[in-house]
Amino acid sequence: MEYLVYIVPGLLILGYYLLGRRKLHKVSVATHAESVEAGLTEPVSLHPLIDPAQCIGCGACVSACPESPAHTVIGLIDGKAQLVSPTSCICHGACRAACPVGAIELVFGTATRGVDLPRVTETFESNVPGVYIAGELGGMGLIRNAVEQGRQAVDSIVKARPRNQAPLDLVIVGAGPAGFSASLAAKAAGLRYETIEQESLGGCVFQYPRGKIVMTQPAILPIVGKVKMTLTSKEDLLAFWQDVEKRTGLTLRYQERVERVTRENDVFVVQTSKGEYRTSSVLLSVGRRGTPRKLGVAGEDRAKVVYRLIEAEQYTGKRVLVVGGGDSALEAAASCAEAGATSVTLSYRGDAFQRAKARNRERVAAAQKAGTLQVLLKSTVTEIFDDRVTLKADGKPVSLPNDAVIVNAGGVLPNEFLKSIGIDVVTKWGEA
Repeated sequence: MEYLVYIVPGLLILGYYLLGRRKLHKVSVATHAESVEAGLTEPVSLHPLIDPAQCIGCGACVSACPESPAHTVIGLIDGKAQLVSPTSCICHGACRAACPVGAIELVFGTATRGVDLPRVTETFESNVPGVYIAGELGGMGLIRNAVEQGRQAVDSIVKARPRNQAPLDLVIVGAGPAGFSASLAAKAAGLRYETIEQESLGGCVFQYPRGKIVMTQPAILPIVGKVKMTLTSKEDLLAFWQDVEKRTGLTLRYQERVERVTRENDVFVVQTSKGEYRTSSVLLSVGRRGTPRKLGVAGEDRAKVVYRLIEAEQYTGKRVLVVGGGDSALEAAASCAEAGATSVTLSYRGDAFQRAKARNRERVAAAQKAGTLQVLLKSTVTEIFDDRVTLKADGKPVSLPNDAVIVNAGGVLPNEFLKSIGIDVVTKWGEA
């Protein structure tokens, strides 16, 4: 009888465990089916690739995902981990770290959708020795991960620092999340450095719409330490960075554009719109957007056409067309609808918003239900007039009264700039 003292609790624990596994399997199957039915099967960027042959089905990756329980990104189906909601994955990377058997690899692109990226090593050095790449340009769009890459890249630069006669050890191009973190790391390491930013502190973050939630997980900044900020808005994050800049005495050169990077013997010459810098190393931490991708239709040169949304309130009482299927397009459309635009239409050439995060798809769905937003899938703009736009939607012509057009169709990777330096651009098809 004394054995029952041990057996009964053990059976209860086992039953609770099996019940939890059965529930997770059911949720995972349903989530995966919804993703397939909605056509949301392509991950947005960097994402986990799970080897079913190695996976032991322990569920550690499921528990580790910071997006849970709001979104079931990774689930368990038939005892194996699987990416069940690919478009909800923003690649915190916690799943790979949690896997006890190394069954998860983080990759770019898929077998059907390639992603163009500069070629870099594990130390963030490109194929041009001395030129490093971190952050969004290298495919790392998540702010927390970009911040970490900026710090790691400078660590690599410190270890590999060449001995030459250059006045500077490092020139950092861009003051977004990766560039700001790299600047702090360079200052902490005592490097002779300059940071060049063509706009303002924050880089791409500065360009986001007002009120956008830009950070959902804490990050670690050099000198500062752990930044315990979650569900942080653009304004709060920029205010914090500005405070850090002031407190640390960080020097960043704003409103200065890098025009070319050349090499003279073992020294890089960085030429900008305001001068020239000679350095041993260069860190490129610019965005991937480069030049905004245009529609290539008649009337696109009209003043009412813009390529990013800053203040949704400026469209109050106007008839707005937003073009694109990524996060920036969905955010712009939902923001304009919430700001009181007379009408908002979201046009996208695809049949589903595969590249957008779940919370943005939910905002659009809510606006649709409220009748403040119209979505035209499988549609393209054909011409833009002063008072209207014409489109082809599902093969049929459509004409809409219009006061403003916001094009969020992504950007063209700055390939020419990279090639001028000698950096190779490769296409990743589900590769690390």
